Amino acid sequence: MASLKRVFIYVFLSAAAIVSIFPFLWMIISSTNKSVDVTQGRLLPGKYLGENLSKVMETVDLIPALLNSAKISITTTLLAMLIASLAGYGFEIYRSKAKDTIFSILLLSMMIPFAALMVPLYRMFGSITQTVPIIGINTISSVILPTVTTAFLIFFFRQSTKMFPRDMLEAGRMDGLSELGVFFRIYVPTMKTTYAAAAIITFMSSWNNYLWPLVVLQSPEKRTIPLLISNLGSSYSPDYGVIMTVILIATLPTAIVFFLMQKHFVAGMTGSVK
Repeated sequence: MASLKRVFIYVFLSAAAIVSIFPFLWMIISSTNKSVDVTQGRLLPGKYLGENLSKVMETVDLIPALLNSAKISITTTLLAMLIASLAGYGFEIYRSKAKDTIFSILLLSMMIPFAALMVPLYRMFGSITQTVPIIGINTISSVILPTVTTAFLIFFFRQSTKMFPRDMLEAGRMDGLSELGVFFRIYVPTMKTTYAAAAIITFMSSWNNYLWPLVVLQSPEKRTIPLLISNLGSSYSPDYGVIMTVILIATLPTAIVFFLMQKHFVAGMTGSVK
């Protein structure tokens, strides 16, 4: 009975793995085929990857879109790590009567969908455009600032900080470190797995962000990768081989970041759950 149960579990997990991996494999295969082969559902690799890459370089502004996405994602990730970790650290380490109330309100904000915030945010950035154009509509800053940190990240860091040994903080204070010194010289190096997990989540979310950049970025030269792919797919006669090649290239940065930090990601997520 136990062996039959184990067989069933492995069959289920294998089927789930195939379903999860198939879209990625289909994307790779489609990038090696012509558009007509993709529309016909060809599932065998072709020999047109080089031709598709040539078309991408000739007809698509890929490099500017990659650079825009990289600027936004890297800046957002760095700022989010700093702000969210400071907030999570403060909520857990320092004592205050209003702390739990404020944190509960922060968690409640997770229930508000971003679509409900878009109009107020757009109006706010529209008014800022007149006085501070550098962070107004149609700037990289207008994409970064609303997503620089989230209630989830603050919650994530607070949960991880619950496992942080308080003796290390007291030892740092006794050695004469300031509160910021304790944070940057003791807390940050010790919580590197939590930072790695949060960095992966933030980078992937920022890299794939579509809706808000679509609203605020109006110039073609400031388009990000998701906007570029959407524009390619909405043309009168889309070349699906080229589209799949661009999607494959756009997937590589997030895949590289995830696989380089995979061990830290698992450890960080486990620590937060505990």
